[in-house]
Amino acid sequence: MATNSAEIRHLTRPEGRLAYTVTGTGPLVIAVPGMGDLRSVYRDLEGPLVEAGYRLAVMDLRGHGDSDTTFRTHGDAATGADILALAEELGERAIVIGNSMSASAAAWAAAERPDAVAGLVLVSPLLREPISNRLAQAAMRLVYRVMFARPWGAAFWGSYYAGLNKVTKAPWLDEHVRAIRSSLGEPGRLRSLRHLAVQLDHSEVEVRLPEVATPALVLIGDHDPDFRSPADELIWATAAISGEGALIEDAGHYAQAQRPDLVARAALSFLSKVRPTTQNPAPQLAGGPLA
Repeated sequence: MATNSAEIRHLTRPEGRLAYTVTGTGPLVIAVPGMGDLRSVYRDLEGPLVEAGYRLAVMDLRGHGDSDTTFRTHGDAATGADILALAEELGERAIVIGNSMSASAAAWAAAERPDAVAGLVLVSPLLREPISNRLAQAAMRLVYRVMFARPWGAAFWGSYYAGLNKVTKAPWLDEHVRAIRSSLGEPGRLRSLRHLAVQLDHSEVEVRLPEVATPALVLIGDHDPDFRSPADELIWATAAISGEGALIEDAGHYAQAQRPDLVARAALSFLSKVRPTTQNPAPQLAGGPLA
């Protein structure tokens, strides 16, 4: 069952509304896709999670999918704050599943509000800035402005996205890429993707990693092209947040879509250890309002 089959709800934030869906009952799991992706990327994880007794909320990023394009602020901290706001909206501590930059955002959220995040499942997380040189960063942001410009931006991203799905392809990958390209053709969405790419700076997460005490599982595809060595990145990431970890066989950057069988098995095993015994509301006192 695809996550987009559920009724679309909206979470109001200071700069716009975020779209999300909720299915199932039980302890809350919030899943967030990565940059340039749609919430339907989690379609093959929805069934196993709901059948295992979890309430699954899947949220579109700012400017993505069915979320508003009015947002001016983007990035890991902004997305992390959105995750915390959704947990508060749904009235419960959440186990957070994030992919790529949203995994980074989930780690930021756990550092910011450990009282609101019960566990982390981080799929190919970008927990550190890959380019440390400021001149190189500036040059890369200029490249992003060109890559995500009209009229070629949507086609370029669709092709690049498909290429990140190394080895195993989801049977619905072509359909999903078409949906991404179609979405980016809507007014304001390509601009939102460009703004996100330009504003992304994973160093804002890296400096917070020592604060992450939440139980965490890191999953990285063994052919993920975003890492020079997926195995080495897994060792570094699990050590950085004292988490568990596993390489997902025959997968690239989107293991939750490419190998949902392995990701679901690993995630459910981990969730069973951190699953709250009661559905406790997310406290609002420890971290103040979720801005």
